[in-house]
Amino acid sequence: MNPEADKLFRLLPALYRIRDAEQGGMLRALCDVLAEDIAVLRENLDQLYEDQFIETCAEWVAPYIGDLIGYRTLHGVTTRTMSARAEVANTIAYRRRKGTATVLEQLARDVTGWNARVVEFFQWLQTSQYMNHLRPANFSTPDLRNWESLERRDTAFDTIAHSVDMRRIETQQSRYNIPHVGLFLWRLEPYALTGSPAFRLDDQRFLFSPLGHDTQLFTRPETETDITHLAEPINVPEPISRRVLDRDLREYYGPQKSLYIEADNLDTAIDDVHVCNLSDEGASWAHLPANGEKIAIDPVLGRIAFPPGTPPVNLLVSYRYGFSMAMGGGEYERGQSFALGGGLITVVQGQSLQAALTATQGGGIVEIGDSGRYEETLSLNVLAAAKLEVRAANEQRPTLVLGGDWSITLMPGTELTLNGLLVTGGRLRVTAVGGSGTRILRLRHCTLVPGLTVTRDGEPISPNQASLLVDAPGATVEMEDCLTGSLRTVSDTTVLITNSLVDATAPALPAFAALDGLGAGGILTIINSTVIGKVHAVRLDLVSNTIFAAGLDAGDTWAHPVLSEQNQQGCVRFSFLPLNAVVPRRYRCQPDLAVEAALLEADQPKGSLSAVKKQVITLAVQARVRPAFTERRYGRAAYGQLASHCAAEIRTGADDESEMGVFHDVYAPQRERNLKIRLREYLRFGLETGVFYST
Repeated sequence: MNPEADKLFRLLPALYRIRDAEQGGMLRALCDVLAEDIAVLRENLDQLYEDQFIETCAEWVAPYIGDLIGYRTLHGVTTRTMSARAEVANTIAYRRRKGTATVLEQLARDVTGWNARVVEFFQWLQTSQYMNHLRPANFSTPDLRNWESLERRDTAFDTIAHSVDMRRIETQQSRYNIPHVGLFLWRLEPYALTGSPAFRLDDQRFLFSPLGHDTQLFTRPETETDITHLAEPINVPEPISRRVLDRDLREYYGPQKSLYIEADNLDTAIDDVHVCNLSDEGASWAHLPANGEKIAIDPVLGRIAFPPGTPPVNLLVSYRYGFSMAMGGGEYERGQSFALGGGLITVVQGQSLQAALTATQGGGIVEIGDSGRYEETLSLNVLAAAKLEVRAANEQRPTLVLGGDWSITLMPGTELTLNGLLVTGGRLRVTAVGGSGTRILRLRHCTLVPGLTVTRDGEPISPNQASLLVDAPGATVEMEDCLTGSLRTVSDTTVLITNSLVDATAPALPAFAALDGLGAGGILTIINSTVIGKVHAVRLDLVSNTIFAAGLDAGDTWAHPVLSEQNQQGCVRFSFLPLNAVVPRRYRCQPDLAVEAALLEADQPKGSLSAVKKQVITLAVQARVRPAFTERRYGRAAYGQLASHCAAEIRTGADDESEMGVFHDVYAPQRERNLKIRLREYLRFGLETGVFYST
């Protein structure tokens, strides 16, 4: 029963209600119709009341309330700034503390979505001490016995006094001056790996990384609860050093903290572990624990060493690693990317993944329910018209260690989706059987390790091997949010790549080509991605906001680092690719645009430039406007990230003025721009700010 209709019907005289019941309830039905409009009107009136308060108002009302207090709307590029509600609600509190370091730090966090710390550089200037205001921590010369101040030198937590630098801080070439305030931002996020089997070298030595390479462990930041608190190292996603972990072990080690280990037969509580330098020493490690000593952990290399005699059983590790955004295999929210729903077969550590694949070749879902390590040789035959999804459970990252190529056979009308998997040790080889028909292979949030697997120091073991081979004529390959090695496809394959990094491990190696690594691969569409290596495609239908870091070696058999066979159709827009690339029509690409601007500026009066000068200017611009990465090797925290010294034409050259490449959707330039807009409102007169990236 509708309560509004009951209330309206009871307002009628009892005589009318009795007669209406006797005559079929026509009046009651009329009240039901009227009650629907009354309910809508009442709901609207209630919402109008709630719209007067920022905590309860509708989303569209928040900017209007903000306008009453002079709030300036920012570009909604992050989840925090998509809604103005939180910042409008806090604006009054911010203005009460306007100009203070704590407010600037809180603003930096709220506006950019990154962890931040504000440093007032005048506090760390070398000055003559005033006897009524002594600063005993501010020595002109550093204490060489204070390891922490020396370790944090030139970071956001630097406490060493510096001489004055008169250059402008906005250029990021100067820091220490009286009006200078620095905002340090951490671009890398700490991503978790929980309950993952440690990589075993022998009974005594283990590695945190399931791939068996050294990895830097990161801090799991503790949330600051008070706006008056300035960030400390425990509040930001910093790489953990040995000395810091040794001193503050209780803050970093334990369940739900930055790192933790557990074994079935050993006690791994905090009193049973200690921090040690486990660097290489010949064929072994230095400082291995002796009998009766504690378990040794090295956070810089991601290594664990046990005393001899009692090897751990079922050793599981939980830790944080750094990366720029949620992509590739990882323990983050992926639920919206799942292709299929309904019944599924769940596989956990100790069960056979191959058995589950065999049972679902007619269609269904195989879900890996943990972040375990699965060492198997896999094969999969997907039957005609079947839809199959092989995925990691949400917020899990299993590691598939292949004993050879994973052979995948697709019949007509099939759709296969791989989601959330980390694959190492072998290639994905896709073939087709049966007659003609659609065949779709989707890779979402997957990592196919470049070079198949990596050495202890992160170098690819098989740099010339492709991660994915598609020998299925007419097939469609869709790749989203993936990290992969090079791709090989037959010429009539259609490949769509979005928000992904394709790494051939070197610019002169083929990243996309035919099965032989020389001929034309397939029809390629690539958006918001980075490709390290050469590309040879039948056609480039669309290339947008993409970086082609490709080049030719001396004596290379390729004529061009990026080559499209059919250029009558297609478009390359807002992307970086070598000048000698043969591709469809280019639109606002680099370094073409920068070369054209430089030549136009130098050609005064018009027509005065000689061919030699044009060549010199072109080479100079090419040397300046080219991709520069913080790290080029998979497995390192800043892998694929554009370096801060990379040319602005690339860092802000996308169609929306974000950066080109795989981390386009990080929107780093827009975040920095938003911060500078907001600083104009909250910075004290006479002060200058500079933005520095700690990671």
